[in-house]
Amino acid sequence: MANTREIRRRIRSVENTAKITNAIQLVAASKMRRAQDRALQARPYAEKMQAVLGHLSGVAGDPDTAHPLLERREINETTVILITPDRGLCGGLIANLERHTGEIVLGPEAGGSGDISMIPVGRKGGDYFQRFGINFRASFQELGDYPGLAETQPISRIAIDDYTAGHVDQVLLVYASFVNTVTQTPVTVPILPVEPPPSDEESSGETQYIFEPSPQEVLADLLPRYVDLLVYQAVLEAAASEQSARMVAMRNATDAANDMIADLTLVYNKARQEQITSELLDITGGVEALKG
Repeated sequence: MANTREIRRRIRSVENTAKITNAIQLVAASKMRRAQDRALQARPYAEKMQAVLGHLSGVAGDPDTAHPLLERREINETTVILITPDRGLCGGLIANLERHTGEIVLGPEAGGSGDISMIPVGRKGGDYFQRFGINFRASFQELGDYPGLAETQPISRIAIDDYTAGHVDQVLLVYASFVNTVTQTPVTVPILPVEPPPSDEESSGETQYIFEPSPQEVLADLLPRYVDLLVYQAVLEAAASEQSARMVAMRNATDAANDMIADLTLVYNKARQEQITSELLDITGGVEALKG
């Protein structure tokens, strides 16, 4: 059994670790609520824009000629926009994102997507895939805990410019979708070419829109904004997932540290009791020896 001095040293070390993880948990919890609210509040706007886009694409004519962002062509090069945290201590969130993206970029199905390039958003994803020699068209870091549309627009604009110029034939968006505080799911969303959803309103005939000056001109203005919105929504979802995963991971780490402190305290008490008993036996033996 370890001596009491070593056990006390280990207890102090674990106590210090528990204080750090508890502090990180409290900070993440304070940021988590605001990040979750921002992600959830943006969803209705995105859903309504999808509905309008679905109706608009139905009246704007042939999708392949209505706008360059709707044009579908043979896939020779794919760009993957990967959104990951800049910092760690998020449990398995980063590893799940890297594994999910690796199946797209490095897995067997990657051969069907032609050449692969990436736009990593966040330090962790960029550092991981840089070692594989993948071409980075751009890299973004330190967007902040509460990024706005102005911070995310350069990401979508690079993807739009590359697709319009014909440098890439497909753009995929990979991020952690926020489900709830304990569940964050890696998802892949194709954002270019834009795939307008079917319009339920158009098929039901309940709602008729009048577009001015024309459906084609409105579509030309709406499509880049729609791509901007998809990237912005993904960044908000990723921020909410990051803070939630970090809060849960640090709470679990704090609980594990407290359990370890309790176990080490029990071991320390046993060792201390054994030491006291040994000292008493030595004293008793010495007294008996003197009497003899």
